[in-house]
Formats: sequence, structure tokens, C-alpha cells
Amino acid sequence: MVQGLVRYPGAGCVVEFMQGNAPQIAWVLEEQNGRLRLLLPNRRETALQAARILPWPGPAYEKNCSRDAALEILERHKSRREVANVDPLELWELAQGEVEQAPAQWFAELAMSEPDMDAVAACGHALMQAKSHFKFNPPNFEVYPESVVATRMAELEAARRREELVNKGSAFIRLLWEIHQKKSTQSPGRAAESLDPDVRERLRRTIMNRIADPETSEDDGLWKLMVKGLPDDPFMPLHLAQAWGLVEPHHNYWMDRAGYAPGNGWCEEHRDELDALLAQAAEDERQEPTFPDRPIISIDAPTTRDVDDAFFIEARPDGGWNLTLALACPAFRWPFGGKLDKAVFNRATSIYLPEATHHMLPEALGTGAYSLLSQKTRPSLLIECTVGADGLVTACEPRVGYARLAANLCYEDCETALDGGESPASPYLEQLRQALELARAHQERRIEKGAVIIERPDITINLEGAGENITVSLDEDPLAPKAHLLVSELMVLTNAALAAWAKEHGIALLHRTQDVAIPKEFSGIWQTPLEIARVVKALAPAVLETNPRPHAGLGEAMYAPSTSPLRRYPDMINETQIISLLRDGKPRWSKEELDTLLPLLNAHLDAAGQVQRFRPRYWKLLYFKQQGDRWWPAVITDENDAFVTVNMPKEQMIVRARRQFFGERAHPGQELEIRLGKVHPLQNDFQLLETREI
Repeated sequence: MVQGLVRYPGAGCVVEFMQGNAPQIAWVLEEQNGRLRLLLPNRRETALQAARILPWPGPAYEKNCSRDAALEILERHKSRREVANVDPLELWELAQGEVEQAPAQWFAELAMSEPDMDAVAACGHALMQAKSHFKFNPPNFEVYPESVVATRMAELEAARRREELVNKGSAFIRLLWEIHQKKSTQSPGRAAESLDPDVRERLRRTIMNRIADPETSEDDGLWKLMVKGLPDDPFMPLHLAQAWGLVEPHHNYWMDRAGYAPGNGWCEEHRDELDALLAQAAEDERQEPTFPDRPIISIDAPTTRDVDDAFFIEARPDGGWNLTLALACPAFRWPFGGKLDKAVFNRATSIYLPEATHHMLPEALGTGAYSLLSQKTRPSLLIECTVGADGLVTACEPRVGYARLAANLCYEDCETALDGGESPASPYLEQLRQALELARAHQERRIEKGAVIIERPDITINLEGAGENITVSLDEDPLAPKAHLLVSELMVLTNAALAAWAKEHGIALLHRTQDVAIPKEFSGIWQTPLEIARVVKALAPAVLETNPRPHAGLGEAMYAPSTSPLRRYPDMINETQIISLLRDGKPRWSKEELDTLLPLLNAHLDAAGQVQRFRPRYWKLLYFKQQGDRWWPAVITDENDAFVTVNMPKEQMIVRARRQFFGERAHPGQELEIRLGKVHPLQNDFQLLETREI
């Protein structure tokens, strides 16, 4: 039985009420019509509704007690209640299965043999603080079940961690911002080490997540609190990460946004699958080639390691050519549906950048065991085509086999051989001549069918140095027009021939289509910036779909990309469909299954495509910035009443500016020189400052 509990508190009673989320002790001086006049320990008085009194009033004393005596009594009870040792978690465990709710005095009696009012009040204080285990519904405390407690404990812990992150992280973020602005020389590493490891890791993760997804809503409120008062910079997470040393200067944030793991380390978590594939590839290398008497050759850039197409060609006695294409065949034993396959699917394509090449496949496969390296036997999709003298395919027969290349040649060596010089490609000169003749005939037929062919020199972006000391230079690649024509036309021919073969055999492939009407006068080969700008405006973007519709820009009735299976997942899918029909009598996927797969595949291709498009542009913009104030050759390619579009042919960059920067005679095709103003590589932006006529 609780000693001193008062049912109806009046003058002389010790009571408590809530003030500022904490219980406040008081002495009742007077009670009238449900209102109490109270004396507080600080000697002040206050008025309060009786309903606000906490449900453990007492004990009661002589109502005519002096103020000093009352204050002494309050202080004594306050001290006892503060020093009382009450464990709310122990009370919660004792109450499990006993009651769903009970008043404070019940819990006091549960823990003590003869509790007084100070013990009851102390018990009430403890229960109110244990919000994860009890809910205060005056006059009772509701006892939460274990499942609710677990949830609330997690919520409270998350709230505590958020508060800790904001309190400690805000100061650190401000330091990083000052380091970024060169206003502080303090060591970010030393400052980071002073943080709690959990706070440090959460800060690191939060910053890196926001680099990858600036629009993320995860922890958005938390982030806004941490950066409150700092400038609204869309690249702030990147600046902070660079100041901290989490990423290098010139960090490729487009890779983060694409979710594309750089380098080759990503495949280590799939080591078991990779080792199994390598073991099978070692067995394949011991096989005999399907066509041992055909010297199959590849032509690529001298730095190419992922060789996925090669050919053999010979003239037919009656005119035309016999053409054999050999394609690398990762689909030969590929573990579709496994974890490695899903990782490769998410990569979707290889990415070729000035600073590095990031391969779609693990390098041990894509540049090693599956690459068509000379004198190495590889599983291969072999396509035998009969081509007429007019460059049109009259027969196409794919088969699964093995290829052993005679040589891996490069464009420059092939060009030298075709021009009559000596090079490593000279032993294969007759093949090169026949392939070039076929390529010219095939290109002519495509142009007759409306093909729009854009030719411009390739630009190499060179990077020297490291970190903040990187310098950029641009070089035009060595010209090898005949060798490039030879390879590109053979690939177009092959992809179109396989698309037609697949349609004839009723199997679904992924087709690259551009089913638009192009004016007849746009067909042909275009090389100048003005010509290219004019025809590009008439071309709609090509799309990837399962319907074998025309590709107007290529001048082909249908086109299924299949010749880069080491570099692009759609090509590997098409190769798989073909070899599945050849080996099993049916394709691996139906048209409906490919349609279901396409949206996600396209999303991955688009994300990787942004990296491929914007990262080289970043380096070009940095090149402009490093070159400083100078005049650049340019040509006007488009204009209207408000804006003029200018092309920089050598750098292959386009800038658009208001017409006021140009003279009254400005017109498409006009050559001029331009000065650039502000250049922002990170923001992917640069501005035209001034022009002058040549």
C-alpha cells in the first residue's frame, strides 16, 4: 500500500506537473473550482488547472504551513525523487504478461515492498522517460509489447544517430567547404579521425550517395540540416569528397551516377563463376579451328585488347566474294541468370575514355580468354556470306565453331599496305584489297538506298600528369580512311545479313531501327561541319527494339547489332539467339521475353552512354580552360533571329550564342574565329565571348 497518496489535492499537498518536458514539483497554496494556486521551489507562484497535475499527488501537510517550511518540504521531496534508483526496463520485464496498463503506484508496489509518494513519483519519472517501453496515458502507463518496443528502440536509435550526425557532421562539412575554397589549411584526415567511426562512415556514405544521385530523397532533411548556411551548389557533395580526399581531382562522377563500377575489381565477388569460365576456355583453346586453311585477320586500333570481330575474304571466280566473319563468342558457355551475368547486364557496354577503358566483361575474359587474339583458338560464331559484285549479300550461313586468327592488324598498318608500302599487314594485302573493293561496292549500294554517311576525323584526348596537375592536349588520329571503310562496311553488312537470316528463321533479335523518311538529297557522304549539321537535323535517334524495321540512316531494311559481343550486351544477346537456334533448335528468348528485358537494358545503356558522351567533353572543356584567352577557328552551322550555332571543327565542339555576338552578314558556312569566356568543365558549360570575321 502506498503511503501518502492523496485523491483530491488541496492546500498543503505536494504535487507535480509537466513543464518543458520535465516534471516540476510544487506546493498547493489554494484550490478553488478546479484551479490550483501553486508555490514553486524558486518562491514564485503560478496558477494551474487541477487536471494538469500528474497522477501521484502527495503527501499532504498542514495547509497553514509557512512558506519557508513549505519550500523546505519541497526541496526534501525533490531530492528524494531525484536520487531514487528506478530501472524502467526491469519494471517493463516484470510487467510483461501481468497488465496492459497500470498507474505509477502499481509499478512502485511491483518493485518495492512499502513505497512512499517519493518512490511513486520517481517511478513515474522513470516510466515517462522510457518512451520506447511505455506510453503515458494519464493516469496510467501503457506497457508496450516486445514487438513494439523493438520497433520504437530502432526508431529512437535512428533519431539519436541522426542528431549525432547533424551535430558533429555539420562542423566537419563546413571545414571541408573551407578547404575546398582554400580558406583553411587544416588536415581533413586528422579532423575526420577525431569523429566517431560511425559518424565518419555515415558522412562518407551520405556524401558519396549524393554524388551518385543528386536528386535522392534519402536523408534529404538530414543533408539540408548539415549544409544549412552553405551555398546552394549542385556539385557540393563532389567538392566535399575531393576536399576530404575520398575522390581524386577530376573525379568521374558520371560513372557514379550510372552505377558503373570502374576498372576490373568489380568481378572479384564473382570469382567462382569467373574461374569456372576460364577453366572451360582453357579446354576450348585446345580445339582445332573450324577453317584451318583460311587466314582470318582482325583490324583494330593498335591499343585494342578486346578483339571481337575478324574476317577472311576471297574473290569468287564468277565475280563477287566469299566472306567469312569470325565473331568472339562469350555466349558459347555464358551462365545467363547467374550473379556474374546480372553484373555484366548492369554494365551493358564497355566504356572507352581518355583516362581508362572500362570493360563490360571481366578483363580475364573480354581481353583474354574470349578475345580473338592471333594464334589462339577461340569459340566463335562463324558467318559465311556470299556477296555479289554489287556488294549485296546473296547467301548467309552462320555456324558455331572455333577460330584461330592468323594476325591482329591495326588500321595504320593496313592503310600503309593498301597504299603500297611495307607493313605487318603486307602479307594479307590481297585480302585487304578484296575487302576494300567489297566495302566500296557495299557502301555504294547503301547510298543508293538512302544511307546518310558522316565522316569526320577522330580526335584523341591526351592526358599528362596526375591529380590537379593533369594537362590536356588534343590530337587528330592518323588518317586511315580505306582501312576504316573496309572494317565499318563489313560490320554493317554482317549485322544486316544476320538480321535478315534471323527473320527468315523466325527468331527474335534486338534490332537497331531508324524508321523515318529521309529526303533523298540527304543520302551520301558528308564531311564538312555545315553538311553534317544539316543532315543530322533530319535524322531521328535510332532505337533498340525487337521489330525488324528499317534503319534509314544506314540504308538497311533491317539491322541487328551482333558484331561486338565482348563490348555490348545487346550484341551478346543477338549472338546467343543465333547459336541457341543452331545448337538447340530454338532461340533462348521469345520476342515477348526480349521486350520485357528491353526497358531495363536500355536504361543501363543510356546511363553508360552519358558517361561515354559527357566525360570526353569534360576533358575538352578543361583543355579550353587550360589554353586560356585565345582565338579559335570556327564555322557557323545554323542561325535564326535569336541565336547562332558555331562549330569548332578541330575540337568537334558546338557552342550556341546570341546573335548580337555576330555581324549582320553572319550566315551558315561562314568561317570565323571566336574567343571563349567562362569555361565550366564540371557544369558542362562554356560561353562565347567574342567573334571576328576572317
